[in-house]
Amino acid sequence: MYQFNTYRPNLRTLVIQCLLVSCTALGASITFASSPSPAEIEKVLADAHSKFKGVKDGASADYIPALAEVDPELFGISLVTPDGRVYDVGDSNYTFSIQSISKAFIAATVIENQGTQNMMDKIGVDATGQPFNSIKAIEMIDERSVNPLVNAGAIATVSMVQGNTPEAKWATIAGSLDAFAGRKLQVMQDVYASETATNGRNQAIAKLLAAYGRLYDDVGVSVDLYTRQCSVGVTSHDLAVMAGTLAAGGKNPVTGKQVISAENVPEVLAIMATAGLYDDSGIWLYNVGLPAKSGVGGGIVAVSPGDYGIAAFSPRVDAAGNSVRAQLAIDYIVERLGGNIFE
Repeated sequence: MYQFNTYRPNLRTLVIQCLLVSCTALGASITFASSPSPAEIEKVLADAHSKFKGVKDGASADYIPALAEVDPELFGISLVTPDGRVYDVGDSNYTFSIQSISKAFIAATVIENQGTQNMMDKIGVDATGQPFNSIKAIEMIDERSVNPLVNAGAIATVSMVQGNTPEAKWATIAGSLDAFAGRKLQVMQDVYASETATNGRNQAIAKLLAAYGRLYDDVGVSVDLYTRQCSVGVTSHDLAVMAGTLAAGGKNPVTGKQVISAENVPEVLAIMATAGLYDDSGIWLYNVGLPAKSGVGGGIVAVSPGDYGIAAFSPRVDAAGNSVRAQLAIDYIVERLGGNIFE
């Protein structure tokens, strides 16, 4: 007996239709699982929050001083469906810095504005197999920046953002993040100041990229814009809406605005799948089966195309820079609700 969730569109529908014909011919039966009800979703999120809120593993990222000051006990989970339903539990309205999660959405913006081939040619899309802030990866790999979801590739991606001045570029970046979140977001000035005072490694990365001809704007401007981008304040609610926008084919499920074209969403999700959780991306994809992106501020977003976008936040991160509680919660929720893209 085969069982499928029937609420994922397009390819799944075609597969089900083919199996119906084949299994009918063979005399086999198929049962269909309905989409989870709002009450079921609320219960699963509440169960996840209760189950993992006592986990103390990991530690807050302290190499950015402002992050070390965030209460490590905070824990929020949010989920958004393509029809605009939003589910929140725990500290879902607490504002924290988006950090590297922003990389996925600015990569989406550059892909939308300049095309998938430009991303391939000027940045690259392979996973590095190295930590997110690796300098060694730049020297080891001929393409240099390699992937927009590690620091080198993200800074290079920012350098490609449209705009003739730093202000114009920032307007593009901020406008894109706002559109994905469905509301006006603000830079957390304390985080921005803290990161600016401690971003020497990113400056070194940018200068090395420039030396190899893989940075496409001024070094100082690119690093500053990247630092400001990572300092934007979000909640788990915001992040779930952003992930839900990708789950809904680029259309914000809350505002109804088409943020990026549906045809460019698969490339964004592919990058997230291969490099979204840094050097633990393979482990995440093996265990959870969803494209995702993490940030050292404690947030993680994940996307089940056609089904839901999900986000979780808790400041304690593991050695790779990924929130421990957020990983556990999303893994549990996906197991309970379904949505693994490989199932």
